[in-house]
Amino acid sequence: MQLAATRIFTDDVDALVQFYETLTGLTADRIHPMFAEIRTPSGTLAVASTATVPLFGDGVALAHANRSVVLDFLVEDVDATYMALQGIVEVFVNEPTDMPWGNRSLLIRDPEDNLVNLFTPISKAAQSRSLAESTPQQ
Repeated sequence: MQLAATRIFTDDVDALVQFYETLTGLTADRIHPMFAEIRTPSGTLAVASTATVPLFGDGVALAHANRSVVLDFLVEDVDATYMALQGIVEVFVNEPTDMPWGNRSLLIRDPEDNLVNLFTPISKAAQSRSLAESTPQQ
């Protein structure tokens, strides 16, 4: 089994896609007006309209309701990323902070109020874990 993507349901696909394109520097693949994918080397973030929710079952998902999932993005320099996001991100949950597991992290909220963690490994152990995780498995 392979995790294919993480999907966010939104009432405004265009706005959320634009946010993640700006955040990642990548261009989304607009598969349908109600669906887009942003593919990174290690995973895919899908953005879907809440108008598609009834296809799965009435009320199975709700925009602006996530309180248990964080999207993690590895960045080269979290402090530089923090400065670059000024004026782009509306809600900074914290400033860049050193975590006990060896990462320097910045937590923000996207336009749908989802938590997004931008991090840079700073300890040797965290750098080793990050390198191992980014190496394709055969």
